[in-house]
Amino acid sequence: MQFADGKILAEVKDGVGTITFNQPEKRNAMSIAMWDGLAAALDHFAADATVRCVVLTGAGDKAFVSGADISQFEQSRSDAEAQRAYGRMTLGGRRKLATFPKPVIAKIRGFCMGGGLGIAMSCDIRIAAEGSEFGIPAARLGIAYGFDMVKNLVALVGPAHAHMILMTGARFPAEEALRMGLINKLVPAAELDEAVAALTRQIAENAPLSLIANKRTVQAVLADPAERDLAAIEAAADACFDSQDYVEGRRAFMEKRKPVFTGR
Repeated sequence: MQFADGKILAEVKDGVGTITFNQPEKRNAMSIAMWDGLAAALDHFAADATVRCVVLTGAGDKAFVSGADISQFEQSRSDAEAQRAYGRMTLGGRRKLATFPKPVIAKIRGFCMGGGLGIAMSCDIRIAAEGSEFGIPAARLGIAYGFDMVKNLVALVGPAHAHMILMTGARFPAEEALRMGLINKLVPAAELDEAVAALTRQIAENAPLSLIANKRTVQAVLADPAERDLAAIEAAADACFDSQDYVEGRRAFMEKRKPVFTGR
């Protein structure tokens, strides 16, 4: 499947949905149309019961996403009012990613900068290849990032590292990103594909209702108390305990075999 005139690619294989940011000539910089394409691809995967988890990755070997498409800044982000309009135009994609119910893994190779890092931080797990680079160059552009992105950054690395990343605008090597907690795992570049495939196989074998319920609960823990929908969390947990998958999980444990979950 293709979205945004082919700059967002989507495919499903073995229970894993993969979304590829496909603008390698610009190091996969995100245009406004690509945000719309991302939203459409996520909607498709959310509705597909065969998709157990989703991987986000960048085309080529130079970048995951190098940031927003700066060629659009002069027209769409020239001042505060234009930035607000840009925010409204990209809100759909950002919100769909932030609230996507299934596990999302960022598969990072090369540059993961600015808004690209924001995308990675909105994922649940981040696996990076050696040689990748991370940073938020806002201070070098004379701009500031919004509350949600900075909140995600602080939640991952803490305020001290967040200040270092934001105030220097520097690029950080993958080893430093791992030390700060910005990524979950660092692997040799030649092993990135298999490392992510092994992780997605493990996730895809687990009970879908459990994955959704546990992700929702983690998100609620990080949310402001006033925004926590505890009733929805309880309902998601109840759905797990009332499911056929729970019966299957118990039987498989007693029979010392691998469970086969259906999401029901």
